[in-house]
Amino acid sequence: MSLLEVGRIDRPHGVRGDVIVALSTDRTERVAVGAVLYADQGPLVVQASRPHHHRWIVTFEGVAGREAAEALHGQTLRAEPIEDPEALWVHQVVGAEVIAADGDSWGHVAGVLSNPASDLLELDDGTLVPIVFIVDDSGMPERLVIDPPAGLRDLGD
Repeated sequence: MSLLEVGRIDRPHGVRGDVIVALSTDRTERVAVGAVLYADQGPLVVQASRPHHHRWIVTFEGVAGREAAEALHGQTLRAEPIEDPEALWVHQVVGAEVIAADGDSWGHVAGVLSNPASDLLELDDGTLVPIVFIVDDSGMPERLVIDPPAGLRDLGD
């Protein structure tokens, strides 16, 4: 099973076992009642959740009391990929060849960086390409076609 990072447990909240979760995804169904998230010690089932200051207060089944919640502090939360044919997922993009609309190969995607204006494709040579320049992803997962403005490739020089 291939799991994706979807968030992190920041800290305990209160004395009953609740924790503060910072999601690294915009898919809030990750903390819906019944959702299964995976931490270091294994699966955690969401019993309850509610938004709290751009994060979530989450109660997991079997986590009772502050000590149990403190034991989860700092753990990364992972989950199974969501099937959505309309979405372009980070785990699908990494490794894809990036080709300009004129046919010029720019290299391969090494990672995706979160950025407030637009997420950035980080290419294997360090070039950063805003994802808004992707014009064709029908060749996924093998290739992405971009149409960047003139001079984008020269910005790092």
